[in-house]
Amino acid sequence: MFPADSLTFIGTATTLIRLGPFTVLTDPNFLHRGQWSYFGQGLVSRRRTEPAAQVADLPPLDGVVLSHLHGDHFDRIARRDLPPDVPILTTEHAARRLARRGFQSTVALPTWHHDTFRDGDAQLTVTAVPARHARGPLDRILPPVMGSIWEYTPRPGAATLRLYVSGDTIIHDELTGIRRRYPDIDLAVLHLGGTRVLGVLVTLDDRQGGRMLELMNPTHVVPVHFDDYGKFTSPVSNFLTEAARRHPATDVRLLARGESFSLATLLSARSPG
Repeated sequence: MFPADSLTFIGTATTLIRLGPFTVLTDPNFLHRGQWSYFGQGLVSRRRTEPAAQVADLPPLDGVVLSHLHGDHFDRIARRDLPPDVPILTTEHAARRLARRGFQSTVALPTWHHDTFRDGDAQLTVTAVPARHARGPLDRILPPVMGSIWEYTPRPGAATLRLYVSGDTIIHDELTGIRRRYPDIDLAVLHLGGTRVLGVLVTLDDRQGGRMLELMNPTHVVPVHFDDYGKFTSPVSNFLTEAARRHPATDVRLLARGESFSLATLLSARSPG
């Protein structure tokens, strides 16, 4: 179910990414269709989709990358079933709270800080990059969010594969710093949905998703976080139209739950000769 060198879409913003010897989970949300998710700040929503896997179905994990601590990104099933010693790379806010809940290996990543997984000559470095849930007073109420840049190098001297995971964010000025530091992004995983709180946009909608493609210029994009909860109001079909109009150079891969996108071809494209 989880091929080597691939990204598998499980549901919401939950993906399993396998690169060489590394297996890393993003934003674990395993609630079943019909169950209520408690996002935080008094927000609740019923799940409308069934995830493609549960924790017991996953291969052994080297780590989890968590963009922020909201119930649709780290739910009560993840809290109960994930191994307490699994490394969780996340915001300082989330790391403190998860440590209090018994997770023994939380790694707080302030913006532009990184942590590296190593196995022999292979390494995978995850760097926290700017993300923002909202502007103005609402931004101070919602939990801090991080995007992340993943850089995988299979061996010394080999080309590096670069992934960008947006986290729940809106377009904001600090995103330009990501493009300056990382001009070549092989794959972007964009959290969409057009979620609004009190009428204020707190995740990318279709138009902002199109702008994000213009800003980051990824070779490929996998949209996630677009129809799992009633709070997600921007249809992914609108994003597909916007992406084709605004940035046709990016290859958009809309995955069904349980479907995988091969990263092997991206690695091959990066390899010299």
